[in-house]
Amino acid sequence: MLATKLYAPTLREVPSDADVVSQQLMLRAGFMRKTANGLYSFLPLGWRSIKKIEAIVREEMDRASAQEIMMPILQPAEIWKESGRWNAYGAEMMRINDRHDNEFCLGPTHEEMITTLVKNEINSYRQLPVNLYQIQSKFRDERRPRYGLMRSREFIMKDAYSFDVDEAGLEESYKSMYDAYTRIFNRCGLTFRPVEADSGAIGGSGTHEFMAIAEAGEADIVYCTKCDYAANIEIGKPGIMKQAEEALQELSVVDTPNASSIEAVGEMLNLPLHKTIKAVVFSIDGKVVLAIVRGDHEVNEVAVQHAVLGSVEPEMATPEELEKVGLTAGFISPVGLEQTEEFAIVVDESVMETYNVCGGANKKDAHYVNINPKRDFNVEDIIVAPIRLITKDDVCPTCGGSLEHAKGIEVGQVFKLGTKYSEALQATFLDQNGRPNPMIMGCYGIGVSRTLAAAIEQYHDENGIIWPRSIAPFEAVIVPINAKDEALMSTSKTIYTALQEAGVDVLLDDRKDRAGVKFKDADLIGYPLRITVSKNTLENNEVEIQIRKTGDALSCAIDSVATKVTELLQNL
Repeated sequence: MLATKLYAPTLREVPSDADVVSQQLMLRAGFMRKTANGLYSFLPLGWRSIKKIEAIVREEMDRASAQEIMMPILQPAEIWKESGRWNAYGAEMMRINDRHDNEFCLGPTHEEMITTLVKNEINSYRQLPVNLYQIQSKFRDERRPRYGLMRSREFIMKDAYSFDVDEAGLEESYKSMYDAYTRIFNRCGLTFRPVEADSGAIGGSGTHEFMAIAEAGEADIVYCTKCDYAANIEIGKPGIMKQAEEALQELSVVDTPNASSIEAVGEMLNLPLHKTIKAVVFSIDGKVVLAIVRGDHEVNEVAVQHAVLGSVEPEMATPEELEKVGLTAGFISPVGLEQTEEFAIVVDESVMETYNVCGGANKKDAHYVNINPKRDFNVEDIIVAPIRLITKDDVCPTCGGSLEHAKGIEVGQVFKLGTKYSEALQATFLDQNGRPNPMIMGCYGIGVSRTLAAAIEQYHDENGIIWPRSIAPFEAVIVPINAKDEALMSTSKTIYTALQEAGVDVLLDDRKDRAGVKFKDADLIGYPLRITVSKNTLENNEVEIQIRKTGDALSCAIDSVATKVTELLQNL
């Protein structure tokens, strides 16, 4: 490819509405352009990298015996209603009606569609197992699309679905996909960790997220420094932190005017946060849910949802909902409260091990002191569960080692779906005895466009992108210092042809711009190797090869460039 033929409009200034580095650099380097909030058009450079990621995904999926198909993006509401997810999925699903007023959605995922497809074709155990995948756009109406490709409304995803006759078969399919994902992200050059995670709206019995480690990540993860344990903080297993036993003091009420936060109460009463309890109130499935943790801990919304068997994500309770169940915002505790059909109380395990702590008195400007949960809570009428987020003071639940916290970008996830969809959609097969059984399913997704963004978040400097060789739009760029100089251009074209014949994906920057402009663009776009042809190097029958990742430069004889470039690329 010649640069004069390449559509790659670069920008010198950082776009004002770009939130993170990957978004900024993809816009500046001419990889994409914003179409609307959360929607982007890929330009040639961006699309070349996307296609390289897709090629890696296809190779590894095919290696794992998965077969590629393509399903419609537009999905009928009937199959989602049949599975029970039409209402449960939430506002992120983009719902539409056609001219005949039939309901459809733009697929955020394809469990219902693939299950419906397979159930009409497979009827015997002899046809199983099977694993089918596709690579296509998905749509989710994000409330706040941001961070460029990391949280967009339309995104490119690889989704695969396995169908087995039993749990043993699912375990084998799951491991096959887990291993394939490990190879895929290694080949894409990412630094990542598979972590235990929550299944969310997809459902199922077990799941791992593949997290690219990056400061811009929206997910918080923990991992052990001694063993392989790693988990999304939402699913991390916190221990029960016990306080030293104390003589039980008499429960009493103190005035706390205008102290509606636990921090303000602690300061007013000269109490450390671990001697207080914190109340957070949610609305889940139309029920008001009071969650209680220690004042120095944070509530894990996912754990609260699981504790009350909620089918939709928790939302903060409104003032009207608080009033409906008699709660006073800022001054709430479980003391004296009872659960009803409309009101649930969930208390973290660590709270039950506290003594003489402070919490709301359930009336304005007042708090209880000397709360002893096992004495003062209606223990037979509350739910006790691990609902706090894991902290830096926790230890590994597997080996007792130290835990590290990090930010991660979710680039892939594997799920054990079991029979959630096959039972709902009646996808059955006849076993060896002629009896019908629901197919045992797995689901496996990779965010192709998110992988692109994650690579940039991990590999960049103040000058631009530093691409891993495998997904760079071009592996090398040839930069003649002066494109008007016939000798320089002649040599550059000779090297260009030699590299192409050697199988190198190379760009010749034949633009008549100044050398400084070309160098800046090369660094911004992030080609792994830059081959500079100048009068000085040509006098010695050499060129300069610079490695973008390290900045190291070396001289190379012109007739050895193809061999040297190939050698350098193999080591990148």
